[in-house]
Amino acid sequence: MELFASIVFLCFVISGTTAIGQPASITFSETEGALKLGGTGQAPTIIIDSKDWAGVARAGNDLANDFGLVTGTKGKVTSGTSGLSNTSVIIAGTIGKAPLIDSLVSAGKIDVLNIKGKWESFTSTLVEKPVEGIGQALVLIGSDKRGTIYAIYDVSEQIGVSPWYWWADVPPKKHEALYALPKAKTQGPPSIKYRGLFINDEQPALTNWVKTNYGGVYDSRFHAKVFELLLRLRANYFWPAMWASKFHVDDSKNGPLADEMGIVMGTSHTEPMARADKEKVKPWDWKSNQRILKKYMQDGATRSKSWEVVWTVGMRGDGDTASPTLDAKTLVDVFSAQQNILKSTLGVSSLNAVPQMWCVYKEVGGYYQTGMKVPEDITILWSDDNSGNIQRLPVPAEANRIGNAGVYYHYDYVGDPRNYKWINTIQLSKTWQQMHLAHQKNATQIWIVNVGDLKPLEIPISHFLDMAYNMDNFMKPDSTDEWLASWALREFGSNVAQGTAEVMATYGKLVIRRKYELLNMSPFLYSITNYDEAEIVLHEWVDLQIKSQALYSQLDPATQIAFFEMVLHPVMAGRIVQQVYINAARNKAYATQKRMSANELAADVKAAYAQDGIIQKRYHGLLNGKWNHMMDQIHFGYNNWQDPSANTMPSVTTISTTAPSSGLMGVSVQGSAASAPESTLSLLALTPYTPENRTIDIYARGSGSTDFAVASSSPYISITPSHGTISYPSGTSTIRATISVDWSSAPNGNSTSTITITPTSGTPVTLSLHLNNVAVPAAFKGYVDSAGAVALEMAHFTSRTASSSGASLEVIPNYGRTHSGLTLLPVGAGTQTTAAGPAAVYSFYSFASASAARIVAYLPPSFNVNPASPLKLAVAVDGGTPVAVSPVPSSTLGTMPSGWSQSVINGVRVVKIEVGRVEPGAHELKVWLLEPGTVVQRLVVDLGGVRDSYLGPPESVKVGF
Repeated sequence: MELFASIVFLCFVISGTTAIGQPASITFSETEGALKLGGTGQAPTIIIDSKDWAGVARAGNDLANDFGLVTGTKGKVTSGTSGLSNTSVIIAGTIGKAPLIDSLVSAGKIDVLNIKGKWESFTSTLVEKPVEGIGQALVLIGSDKRGTIYAIYDVSEQIGVSPWYWWADVPPKKHEALYALPKAKTQGPPSIKYRGLFINDEQPALTNWVKTNYGGVYDSRFHAKVFELLLRLRANYFWPAMWASKFHVDDSKNGPLADEMGIVMGTSHTEPMARADKEKVKPWDWKSNQRILKKYMQDGATRSKSWEVVWTVGMRGDGDTASPTLDAKTLVDVFSAQQNILKSTLGVSSLNAVPQMWCVYKEVGGYYQTGMKVPEDITILWSDDNSGNIQRLPVPAEANRIGNAGVYYHYDYVGDPRNYKWINTIQLSKTWQQMHLAHQKNATQIWIVNVGDLKPLEIPISHFLDMAYNMDNFMKPDSTDEWLASWALREFGSNVAQGTAEVMATYGKLVIRRKYELLNMSPFLYSITNYDEAEIVLHEWVDLQIKSQALYSQLDPATQIAFFEMVLHPVMAGRIVQQVYINAARNKAYATQKRMSANELAADVKAAYAQDGIIQKRYHGLLNGKWNHMMDQIHFGYNNWQDPSANTMPSVTTISTTAPSSGLMGVSVQGSAASAPESTLSLLALTPYTPENRTIDIYARGSGSTDFAVASSSPYISITPSHGTISYPSGTSTIRATISVDWSSAPNGNSTSTITITPTSGTPVTLSLHLNNVAVPAAFKGYVDSAGAVALEMAHFTSRTASSSGASLEVIPNYGRTHSGLTLLPVGAGTQTTAAGPAAVYSFYSFASASAARIVAYLPPSFNVNPASPLKLAVAVDGGTPVAVSPVPSSTLGTMPSGWSQSVINGVRVVKIEVGRVEPGAHELKVWLLEPGTVVQRLVVDLGGVRDSYLGPPESVKVGF
């Protein structure tokens, strides 16, 4: 990623632009042939024909204001062309709507053949003497209303105004001069026709904020801000908040405003015919109340007939529920009635050009499963499982539908297994994999994502909409890393961009392990005893916060606010929640060992829990309370899917400070919950290839103090520290001693030594330590077994074999819970075989025989998006017969496959594949991914030594690389 990001930065520095993934047409330094648009004391006149769309004029005024934000001098908007000989000029207009633009086209001064008649496309170019009295102008030409609007906002972004300048307080980048480059630029049509957001689950946070700022109504003032954001992000489609709101009823200006600004309105999967859920008539039942429901739907069509709408068709039950009386046959009748209403209301005989959408959501999928016929002109909107895993995509028989297909995706959800509504918990690389798959499977008519309260999801929203606008920029598996670097450069500047990209890529790996609201599930997810898992995870969060804070400290105060909102706050808030739950679990575990650190951890949990309120207050106090209430969402103390009534700290245990009769000192070792001197302990075995340190915890079990000394029976084993003092409540209650071995002096093969910890008072503790001083052959290249386990990260293969068909196995960086993913590309490669398909080879060396070895595969909780071609992988050891596995059980639409709940809770589906006997020596594990969409996060070769943990063993030692 670092090399790629450096190249990206170089391109931005050369061009001067801060727009993401778009060709540059603006620079900040004088260039031959360039037109100076603005600078200190200078700003352009923006000419927009009075006959053009009102939304174009509105965007033009925004651009004029943006010049003021960047240079200190606002632009001027006019519809006339006289008296402009001594000013810089931008002309913006729509083909067929702006006579000035049409005259330039007719005069041959602009070539629009590459955009004319295309959806939401534009060209920008310098034109000499566009009209008398103007020597040169930057001309922005749109194929339609939004094409022109995007052209205008493209200039805004390039001069230094982020789409998030208001919603995330990104300060405009100041420049002394702005120039238009002497080259034409063309963009569009977008990859996805309708691209948008669904504000949902908007209580308490967003609704409380709206109450404070807009009197409790999601009115046209609120929506003006949302619509501007959408257009600056090159989106065009919107589902409004609906829990307690009625878009058209709450403010009669909402509908006209959307149409004026250029937003295509829709409604959610449970709100047919452009009417809000809270408008529904009772009973909401087609079979018993068909006449009233038809009128209800007719009224919706009549109200919105003059505006751009994607009409939601079909129906569900009352509210976001299944209907007790609806079935496939009835739903076909509903389609027919709705389409008749649309034809008569819109005055058309065919609906082929009228956008309609039916969302296959939850129980509705069961109707489709029966073979029901959906009219060809209706877009089938396939849904994910509410957790970012798309359930179904178009299959060959659905490929040529007039209405095509789309995807309804989630960044927020209320429901099983638990709500997730608080802050950003999205792994961008996973979103890329799912949406790239959707794009390649031709689900390209609609992409809409549920964004909850909108505000805490700035980064994944930007990523989603940038993909939807131009998927050509996202065809490579590492494109998300490239995008993150570009995004951070635009928002925060080059000095922190690379570090910010790395922070957010790491954040994605940490949050996908489990949503915050699920962390208190029992049993606790991270192991306290094995692989130091819980402590390592906490250290990862602490290290991430330290890095984020260091980046924050490099920024000017204005940029710090935006960085806090989008980067530092989620990292800090996430670290706090993780610290609370991890240390609460450690507290309980250490209390059983009578460690005094259990009491210290209890205090730490309480302090960290208090920090949660402090950081919430800090967020709410930004900019004199601009975002007050945005962090109101409950996020501690869930015990089922629904929100608790209040945040609740997990319980902690405080233990007696009276030392046991066996003495003040206690000892514990990795891999065991027992403690000495009451129990006899053995340290986990060590080899030269053990990936983690071996440590001993020496701790106080009551009030008081004692010195101790640690000694080994073998001179080649050393312990650091070799002595110390444990003390409670003052001083250090726990000291961790680390064992190291001089392998050049240790005996070859197996040996056993002892380590004795002797306190000045109390009972000495003697531990046994087994060593296996072995060596792999010098020529070996690959992973090395440690204690009967070999953990592999997918990017670290020994080699890859290619396919004659052009298919290959490619690494998705920063994917999954630990490192990266491996997937089959291109998606169009189709089903592969182990005989001819591409494979990845992972060499490993084992030191002991295993009679029943198995490969533990960690996969994402994906679905079989084509039921006829389920996800599939195969493995083989040492050229043996490949063992093929379809990891996702078959299921019907409207139901979830077996194991789904646990897989989305854990962010992974674990599959164990038996591979038979493995003898000591060098081996070759070969992996095939046989269906597009199959991804593997990591593999563990279990030779009998894998211990229980959540993430699996740490990556094994590699040699020869």
